Amino acid sequence: MATTSHSIPSDRMAVLFAVMLVAAAGNTAMQSILPAIGAKLRIPDVWVSLAFSWSALLWVLTAPHWARQSDKRGRKALMALGVVGFLSSMALCGLTLWAGLQGYLAAGVTFIVFAVFRSLYGGFGSASPPAVQAYVAARTDPEQRTQALSLVSSSFGLGTVIGPAIAPFFILPIVGLAGPLLVFALIGLGVLVMLRWRLPDDMPRYAARGNIAAYPAAAGSPEAATDESEDEVVDPSAAATPPLRWTDTRVRPWLLAGLFGGQAQAMVLGVIGFLILDRLHLRLRPDEGAAMTGIVLMAGAFATLLSQWGLIPLLKMSPRTAVLCGASLGGLGTVMTGLSYDFHGIIIGFALASLGFGLFRPGFTAGASLSVPRRDQGSVAGMTASINGSAYIISPAVGVLLYNWHPMVAYGLMAGFCGWLVLWGWSALKPNQPKEQQQL
Repeated sequence: MATTSHSIPSDRMAVLFAVMLVAAAGNTAMQSILPAIGAKLRIPDVWVSLAFSWSALLWVLTAPHWARQSDKRGRKALMALGVVGFLSSMALCGLTLWAGLQGYLAAGVTFIVFAVFRSLYGGFGSASPPAVQAYVAARTDPEQRTQALSLVSSSFGLGTVIGPAIAPFFILPIVGLAGPLLVFALIGLGVLVMLRWRLPDDMPRYAARGNIAAYPAAAGSPEAATDESEDEVVDPSAAATPPLRWTDTRVRPWLLAGLFGGQAQAMVLGVIGFLILDRLHLRLRPDEGAAMTGIVLMAGAFATLLSQWGLIPLLKMSPRTAVLCGASLGGLGTVMTGLSYDFHGIIIGFALASLGFGLFRPGFTAGASLSVPRRDQGSVAGMTASINGSAYIISPAVGVLLYNWHPMVAYGLMAGFCGWLVLWGWSALKPNQPKEQQQL
């Protein structure tokens, strides 16, 4: 981006991009190797899944608080807090898992301590994304703001690709499967140094607050940052208008669509690592299993980015079309994944499911936004963020429990969510809402 009095210099934009990128890449890298670590430690699969659920819960609970605090304590300070939480969690979790793999800690103790240190990421890592978005929005002119916000937001989606892709290369001889966590901690330290060195704490040019970022998950849907600063127009009737409620008939169908589709996506992501270990008979070769899982997650992340950065703009999909088509493809890909017993089939099925969920997620978000007027945009944004984040609290663990009972029970439930969404959504998601004809 050009360096002018009305934009952020390119070197500072690079720092902001890195802050967002490392948070997503490190988390998805851990997600790709943790099933293999659990298998090596002989930890029940559901406890491995619950470690991520705990972190996601903390992320959802603390993200709104940090978004508000960035206005009071400063955006740079909150970015630093998020990066410190990230690198501390990665370093301590890595050392804990290494100690467990070496036999210095019992397997149960290892995962209890691991879950405690994951709290640092869930509780403090959520401080960075809204602070980055607010920093950008407050220092760019309106005509440049959308491009700048899209750039930093895209780093979250790019991180879901990079994390699983490079994690296998960091499985090092001495530290083994704990290597990716320790390497990402060092990368986080480098980002923190650059943040302190290159990003000044100057006064913002415009008032702005960053959006709450969804919990980063491999092959998840990157959330597009939006600029609400231009929408902050005083509406005389706003004070007399009752607040938007979850039961509002305009937004309720979209929230229900997001709830059911989100549960299916979270279950697919929660189970895939264990499916790979079982279907490819890699429980006794966890290092190889981690590499295979990284490849599958990377393929899913690429498919997600293809749907959001390619198909939706190319086909000019409406929110309703994106949700219905996405749920259809997600269900089909889920069934293919559950029925696959070879690596090629798992990749194709998971990529197809990710392509579908990549269409569904922005369709649901845009549909909810377009269903209400401007004065309710803040409320509906909070609702969609809550729906997106809540999916990763319980659903992955439920999916793993059902998978351990019988794989097709789990995959049948995931596909059932998608199928129900298509059948119900065909009539419940109205195509003639205000602004519905606008493309995503």
